[in-house]
Formats: sequence, structure tokens, C-alpha cells
Amino acid sequence: MGEKKEHEQAASFIKGAVLLGVAGVLVKILGAFFRIPLGNFLGPEGMSYYVSAYPMYNFFIVLATAGLPTALAKIISEQRATGHLADINRTFKAGMILMSTIGLVGAIIMFFGADLIVKIIKNEGALYSFKALGPGIFIVSLLAVFRGYFQGHQNLKPFAISQLVEQLGRVIVGYTLAVVLLKYGQNVSAAGATFGATAGALVGFIYVFSVFIKFKKRNNYPKESQDSEAVKSIFKRILKIAIPITMGAAVMPIMNSIDVMLVMNRLHDIGLGEKANDLYGMLSGYAATLVNLPQVVTAAIQISIVPAIAGLYVAQNRKTLHTTIESGVRMGLIISLPAAAGLIVLAQPIMELLYPRQIEYAQTTGSILSILGFTVIFMGLFQVTTGILQGLSLQNRPAINLAVGAAFKIVLTYVLVGIPAFNIYGAAISTVTAFAVATTLNMVTLKKRAAITFPFKRVLLKPMVSTFVMAIAVYTLYSGLSLISISRINTVISVSVGILIYGIMLFALQTFDDADFALIPGGRKLKAINQWFVRKKD
Repeated sequence: MGEKKEHEQAASFIKGAVLLGVAGVLVKILGAFFRIPLGNFLGPEGMSYYVSAYPMYNFFIVLATAGLPTALAKIISEQRATGHLADINRTFKAGMILMSTIGLVGAIIMFFGADLIVKIIKNEGALYSFKALGPGIFIVSLLAVFRGYFQGHQNLKPFAISQLVEQLGRVIVGYTLAVVLLKYGQNVSAAGATFGATAGALVGFIYVFSVFIKFKKRNNYPKESQDSEAVKSIFKRILKIAIPITMGAAVMPIMNSIDVMLVMNRLHDIGLGEKANDLYGMLSGYAATLVNLPQVVTAAIQISIVPAIAGLYVAQNRKTLHTTIESGVRMGLIISLPAAAGLIVLAQPIMELLYPRQIEYAQTTGSILSILGFTVIFMGLFQVTTGILQGLSLQNRPAINLAVGAAFKIVLTYVLVGIPAFNIYGAAISTVTAFAVATTLNMVTLKKRAAITFPFKRVLLKPMVSTFVMAIAVYTLYSGLSLISISRINTVISVSVGILIYGIMLFALQTFDDADFALIPGGRKLKAINQWFVRKKD
């Protein structure tokens, strides 16, 4: 009977983990496509007001959500396993005190410090955007407590659904307000868009709180006794687990916060103050949005590879472990290489296709995208190798490696953006360099700490050849079509044909193996197609 219960719990957890992974991918898709129509009517200046507030907001969100929910989940899970059920409520209260404190401090800084912050970053039009995000920090902090609580009960359904509900609320409210408020100015419209994050958090909180009330009624834990763990002791346990995780996760938000300040200030230093908002909006509001799209797929690979690697590592199944790691890196390249090539080769046409109302900025933004597109390769590989390292219990290394990359970015941004010939392009170059450094260090860590190496032909050469053939075909086709038809139609046709050619090349070169199909959605159908190509070749 006990064995049956354990099996049911395991099945429930796996189901929840899959749901969480799917929800995470959907959240990223919604977030990425929210920015495209937003950028069309806000313009680069308006987008600079929108994106400038997010690095600091994300920093406080990381403080509230990166480590503390995980710590709560771990402690509550241990308390359930050891039968200390009376301590669960104490842990929840301790988490609520910590999170509400962090959230309140963050909200106060974001809202009341907005006037000073926008002067420091030299983007005073972003004032209302900062203020609109302030309350969201407090709400997300409270929301994170409930997510950690449910995670500790191995009930990931409320966690996953609350993420989706939050993002839907953000997209609907943010987009609606941005459109309605545009008549009052781009700065007010951008604030409406950013307020979507606060509204979404509130909707997510209402949902998860209602689920929590029902859950509490069904699970009436015993009251605290003399044997209950002291709240002070629980505080220490939470912080001991949370602080290292949070420090690692805070690297990117800190880097981005410094980046927005450096870029805006250095553009002013070289006499481009009047164009600074437009240029920063083109970099972060347009080009970076497209660069982040392929992460939706590589994030799914990272989610699926962590438990796979962890299980094989614990079981000491060295052969299958190596095969799975190799497969993960190859899949990361199979996705990242063509995505990068497409953004680089068709940078300007893609901008014209997605942002038809901002055609006058397409050439400059396209030039930025043609540089930033290389980031896709390194970001994809960084995600996958980070998942591998986490599965190998080397979870601290990616954070350290990213911090080193961030240091390179800060120095290069300061130097290159300050050179008139580079200006905003210097920021794009520094971003590519940062992820190239971090990814290289991840690969070095895999080799030194886990003795993992990769066969060049199987892992890199075949995806590279397929990408090269696709890129040549796309460029040639687009150039030919541009003589006879409309640019946007040419882009759609060229991209569609490019995807088809790339897929055929991958199968023709027998790039995939069985481990690859296990990592991707629809793997069985793709495996059948691969077998057809194998039979044709034989």
C-alpha cells in the first residue's frame, strides 16, 4: 500500500513538473509577442521608457522569487517527510514576513525613488514606468510565498497556472492601457504597458490565494506545540538556502541595470543625447526582443534536461549520461544556429515585417540586430549547459561564469559606446561578448569538472553545414524576389523556404539520434521522418 502511494506521489509530481515546464514556455511566448505590437505603436523612444524600468524591477523580483520560494519548498517538503506538520504554518509565516519586507522595501525604492533614478540613467521620460512597476514588486513577493508553499507540497499545478494567469493579465491589461493612454504621450502609454506587470501579479495573487484557502481547509495541520521549531531558526534555514541561489540569479538583472545607465550616459557623453532614447529603444525594445524569442525553445530543453542528467548522475550511468549531455548541446545548436543566421542575414527585412509602423528605424535597428543576432547562439548554449551543470550538482558555476561575462560586458559597454564610431553598436557587441565568455566558461567547466567532451562532427559540424546551406539559400532567394515583389512577402517566403531547407539538411546529414528525439516535443513523429531518410540513403 505504501509503495502504491509513493508511486502515485511520484506520478503526480512528474505531471506537475511537465505542466510547470509547459506553462513556463507559454509565459515566455506571451511575453515575447507582447512586445512586438507594443513596439509598433510606441516607437523606439516610447520603448526606451518601457524597457528602462525593467532591469531594476527584475532585480527586486529576483530577490523575492529566485531563492526564497525554493528554500520554503525545501523546508516544507522536509517537514512533511519527517512528520513535523505543525512547523509548516510557522515556515509559511516566516516566509511571508521575509517576502513582504523585501517586497515593501523594493516597492518603496521603485516608486518613491523613481525621480532620482531616472535622473541618474538620464531617461526622465521613464518616470511613470518606474512608478507603475513599484506596487508590482510587493504583490509578486507575496505571490512567491504561496508558490513556494505549494511547491513544498509537490503540488505544482497552482504554481504553473498562476504563472499563466499572471502573464495573461499582464498582456491584456498592459496592451489595453498602452493603447488607451497613447493620446497622453509616449511616456504615459509606456507606463500603462508596464503597469500590466502589476495588474498581472494581482490577478495571479488572487488566483493562488483562492486555491490556498481551499487547500488549507482540506489540510488542517495541527497547531504549534512546544516542540515546534522557533521562527528565528526557520529564518536562518530559509536564508541559508536562499542567499546563494539569489546571488546567482541576480547577476543578469544587476548587469542590465548597470547597462541601461552606462549606455544612456555614454551616448550623452559622445553628443548623442537627443538620439539616446531612440537608440536604446531600438537596442533593447526591438532587437533584444527578437533575440530572446529562440530562448523559448532552448528553455524547454533546459527544463527537460536537468532531471534527466540528475537521475543519470546519481545512478552513475556514465555512458547514457554522456549521450544525453551530447544530445542536449547538439539540440541547443540545432535550434540556435539557424535562428541566429536568420536574424543576421535578414535583419532589416525582419524588422520591416514585424514593425511596419516603424519603417524609418528599420535600417538602424536591422544593423543592431545583425550584430546582436550572434548572441542567440551563445545564449542558447549557455541555457543548455547551465541545465547540464545543474543536473551534475554544479549549480553555482553558471552563476559565477555569467558574472565573469557580465564584467566583460560592463567594461566593453563603457569603452565601445563611448567611441562615436561604435555608439549603440558597442552595446550590442558587448552583449555578444558577455554570453560568449559565459558559455565558453560553462564548456570549460564541463570538461574540467565532469570530463565531458564533444565530438566535433556529430555535435557542431552537421548543424553548421545545415545552417550555412540554409543561410545561402535564404539570402539568394530574398535577393531574387526583391526584384519582383513586396519586401514583407519576400521575407515570409524566404524564412519559410529556409526552415524547409534546414529541416531537409538536418535529416539528410543524419544529424539526430534517439536521445535527441527524447528531448523535444513531437519526438516520435520526427523519429519516423528520420528513419525514412535513413532508408532512402541505404
